[in-house]
Formats: sequence, C-alpha cells, structure tokens
Amino acid sequence: MAKNIAQLASDNIRILSASMVEKAKSGHPGGAMGGADFVQVLYSEFLNFDPQNPTWFNRDRFFLDPGHMSPMLYSILALNGLMKLEDLKQFRQWDSAAPGHPEIDHLRGIENTSGPLGAGHTFAVGAAIAEQFLVARFGSWMSHYTYAYISDGGIQEEISQGAGRIAGFLGLEKLIMFYDSNDIQLSSTTAEVSTEDTEAKYKAWGWRVICINGNDADEIRQALRQAQQANGQPTLIIGKTIMGKGAVGKAGESFESKCATHGMPLGECGASYEKSIANLGGDPENPFVIFPEVEAYYQTVRANKIAQAAAKKAEQAKWEKENPALADKLALFISGKLPEIDFASIVQKANIPTRNASGSVLEQLAADLSNSDKTDAFLKKTHAFTKGDFTGSFFQAGVAELSMAAICTGMAIHGGVIPTCATFFVFSDYMKPIVRISALMQLPVKYIWTHDSFRVGEDGPTHQPIEHEAQIRLLEQLENHSHKASLLVLRPADAAETTVAWKMALENNETPTALIFSRQNVKDLPCASGSAYEQALQASKGGYAVKSVAGTPDVVLVANGSEVSTLVGAAEILETEGIKANIVSVISEGLLNAQPAAYRKALLPAGIPTYGLTAGLPSTLGRLVGPHGMVHGLKHFGFSAPATVLDEKFGFTPKQVAEQIKAFLKEN
Repeated sequence: MAKNIAQLASDNIRILSASMVEKAKSGHPGGAMGGADFVQVLYSEFLNFDPQNPTWFNRDRFFLDPGHMSPMLYSILALNGLMKLEDLKQFRQWDSAAPGHPEIDHLRGIENTSGPLGAGHTFAVGAAIAEQFLVARFGSWMSHYTYAYISDGGIQEEISQGAGRIAGFLGLEKLIMFYDSNDIQLSSTTAEVSTEDTEAKYKAWGWRVICINGNDADEIRQALRQAQQANGQPTLIIGKTIMGKGAVGKAGESFESKCATHGMPLGECGASYEKSIANLGGDPENPFVIFPEVEAYYQTVRANKIAQAAAKKAEQAKWEKENPALADKLALFISGKLPEIDFASIVQKANIPTRNASGSVLEQLAADLSNSDKTDAFLKKTHAFTKGDFTGSFFQAGVAELSMAAICTGMAIHGGVIPTCATFFVFSDYMKPIVRISALMQLPVKYIWTHDSFRVGEDGPTHQPIEHEAQIRLLEQLENHSHKASLLVLRPADAAETTVAWKMALENNETPTALIFSRQNVKDLPCASGSAYEQALQASKGGYAVKSVAGTPDVVLVANGSEVSTLVGAAEILETEGIKANIVSVISEGLLNAQPAAYRKALLPAGIPTYGLTAGLPSTLGRLVGPHGMVHGLKHFGFSAPATVLDEKFGFTPKQVAEQIKAFLKEN
C-alpha cells in the first residue's frame, strides 16, 4: 500500500534524523523519529511563516524544548527550504549550521537556543505574552500563534510548573504545546520515575488538554484545529508517540520504544541503521535526500505560505496607512529602542538606597517583590496583565524566579518589548541557568537584583548575598559568540550612578544587563564638577576616578556599589594622617577591560599599592587590585543582625577600613 504524502514526508524526516546522528556518531535519534509526524503536519499545514523572509515579525513561532531532538527540527527546516542537506551532513561538526542542540538562528527558522529541559517551552510562554501585549496595543491584525514542543523530561523539570501555572492563569489562548509522551527517557522508562497524571495537572492550571495518537496525522490535524478555536485557555496536546519509530534490528525485528535509541546512533544501540533506513523507504547508501514526491509537495507548501504571509502583510500595510502614529510606535517597539529620555533631569534624593534611586528612574519610564525592590515606582503607573486584558505593562510571576527569568527571555526572543524582571539578589541562584542562556542568545533582558549584600541584616545568611556578585560577574569574563562580554553587570555606587546605570542598561541591545542595587542608604559620592550626573556618566567606561590627588597617590582604593562611599570615608581619615589616596569606582569590570590600556593603567597604575573593598568574596575584585594588592571582603556567610552591627563585626566601617589600608601599606 502506497504511503500518503504526510507519512512519506514524516518518514523522510525520520531517515534524515537517524542519518545525521549516524554520520556524526553522536546524538539522539529516537525522539526525533517519534516526533516527526507532529512537526510535519504543523509545518506543512498550520505554522504561518514566510520562507522568503524567516525573520518576518508577524510570523507564528515554534519553540523546541528538548534540544536533543534537534535532528527533527533541522530535517523539517530542510524540507521547508530553510536549511540545506549539506548542513544536515555536518551535524554536530565544527562551524556547522546544525549544532548538537539548536542555537537561535532566525534566518534559518530556529527560534530559540534549547538544551536545559523545560526552558524552551517557558520561552514560548514569554513569547505568547509578548504577542498578547502587542495585540492589545496595535490590534488583532497582528495576532499569531506560539507553538511549543515538550518531552517527558521537560514536563518533569520544575520550571514546567511555573510555566504551566502562569500560562493558565493568564489564559494564553494563542499558546499551543505538543507533549511528546513516548514513555521513554535517557536511562529508564518514564514509569520508573513518575506516575503523575499530566492531563489532570494541566487542567488544574487552566489549560485545555487534548489527548491523541501522536503518530497519527489525522488526529494531529484535528487536535491543532481544535486548539486554534479560542476559548481563553492555552492548549496542551498530549501525543502518545513511539520512540525510535521505524527502527528495526539486524533480523528486521522491531526496535521501537527502546531506551537505547534515545541517546545513541542506531548502529551503536543494538538496532540496524541500514535496515531501519530501508524499512522507512530510504537508501542506506544515500540517505541524505528529500524524496521527489516530498520535494514537490513542499514546493506547494512554500508557495502557500508565501501567499498567506503576503495577505497578512497587506493587512498590515492597510492598517499602517490608516494609523500612521500607531505604525510609528510599533516600529519603535520592534526596534527595541526607547524614545529620547532626559536622564539628566531625573531628580534623586540625597543619600538613598540605590534600589530607591532605581525606582526614581523607573517612575520616569512610565514581580511579586515590587514594593521591596522598588519596581513599584513603575508598576503603580500601570496595571498587571490579567486573563483577557493585556493592556497593562507587567505581569505578576508570583514566587517563581526561574520561570520569571525564562518568560522574560522568551519575550525578548519574540521582540517588540523590553523585558525586565526583579527579585532579591540572593535568589539570582534560582535564575542563573536562564541568565546564562539569555547571555548565550545575546538577548537584552534586564535583570534587577536588590538587597545586594550582607547589609540585608536581620534577615540573616539565607538572604544575604556573599558569593553572588562573583558568580554573576563571571559572565562578564565569558565572551559570547560576538566576542563581547556576555553579560553587562552594573552595581552602582550611589543615586547618580544608578541613573547612569539605567541609561546604560536601556541603551544595551546586544546582551543582557544585570542591575544590582542596595537595600540600605548609601552616601552620595563627592562631586567636584557640581553635577553628580555628569560625573557619574564616566561610569559608562566601566570605571572612573571618583577622587584623584595631586601627584602620585600613596594608595589606590577600588570598589563598586555601596563600598565606594565607605572608601571615601576611609580616605578622609587617611588624609588627616598624610596618606594620599585615589578612589576608583568600577561599576562594570567587563566594560573597564574593554577600554584602552592607557585608560586602565591611568586608573590602576602598576607599582602603586591597590586596595579593594567588597561586601562579597575577595575574588570579586582580585583581578583589579592585581597580585600584589589586597582585597577586604567576606570569606564566610553572614549573620542575623542589624546592618550597622554587621559592618562593625565584619570590618566595614570607614575607620576600620582606614586601619586595614595603613597595615597594608606598611607591608608594601
């Protein structure tokens, strides 16, 4: 019996997927072979995109969560003309367009970098939120779907709870997710690690759930049509699929539903690669081909998609002609830029916490911790998203730092918004995997972290960051694929530097930005120029001299954040004893390292004793003070006590710091 075109195309995907892994001698064929039917139906019949312009803003998005199933994605993109068969042949090789796990590449139709399970579908939630945000402002003409694909592992990852809860709460009806439920994991069956009722779980979160045979094209079509019928709910399609569908052994016996095919080439896991390819209708000697019937079919598919995209573009052109002001606004949104902001005119109170200074900036620009991290200065100017109403400008993530970070990353992937998320700095621990992925994807997410040191005080060591700045600043030392610091980390020293930090963050469209703010009051830095803002603009170089003495200093003092004002107090004491000190504020070591060597040497001259002060690990400033310098920081957890008491106990008062500097100078 001849195969219909859907089955033939799906088997073509299975052949290409298995062959990519076999040739690379590395990868995961089984899941890709099982999921081929869904992506084939989705891409050929439902996903709306422009093959001639894959970056078209108003396209549907497809987010792959299980990145190990990249062969499936690359294969369906090849059928659609977005990748070449030569790319597939170079799977997992140096400088290949087909890396082992997909990396964001909109020109080839790859919407997101995926690898850590659970992250990809949470990005999709963020993209769906961005879509609803834009529709609420510019009209239903730009409405589009967000599709996600998740596996058993992604369903189990804890982040899926936050994603599922938030998507259901917000009623993201344009979000459609396929759950590839094949009952197999990397080293066991799913039943050996979980017996939960996934259908009941998602229904409890407010999702519509449809259960189907995930290898039956007719059931897939019917489920997708039902999912597109708006009912105020996101949709989960649970598809029971067959791991390694079509795989056979050396004697031709079925080798389907085996754990071994999850993470090994067919020829190495006990199956027969050659007989499996032949079983699927391919030629083991020449497997990297697109069947003529499939090629002809997808030529028609591509033509239809180009026509559908043209119709939507015409609708947009008509809207733009009728709404020129809104059209200009949309173009600004898509550009990722802000209108001109007069940062110099922002009034800051004296000697305030930098989190409060951040609030003053956000107030001009107009999440559960908003009254503590002072993002409420912005939030009180608008209102939260609710089911059916996305006219506001923020959403309440609840207590879900990891999910919040991933959702904001998904919003940045989608575009048209500037996503910002805020929580306490100590809980950056929960967010770190997503911060890393956003840095890898070079996405301009703004992370706001407050309560930045042991001076959180009475809350005790569970809430007092010690090693966190050192951890986050490691990403300043890590280059992204564009050979730039992968994360811009800014810990401002006072209110004026906070204003400048926000200016820097909003102008940074090339990487994520971390803004780290204090809870406690911070004394304003001395200003010789008369304009604290103008002086603080020097922070855009990463570091600058807050105070410079005439001639050669006896010591150079370096810090960032609230410790800079402590150094100012210590320097005043030292001056009474005839010790001359320069003070350097380094808001971003990564930016400072990008400055010309002459500038850096002028700030931190070789041969001059250099003392660093940090409320975190001494290693935070280790590279700045050099091998012969000294850093006073913390090598232990904090304790529960008022901040002023901790300053005294830990040696962070100006008087204590001055004594440390004098002792350091005696040794040098």
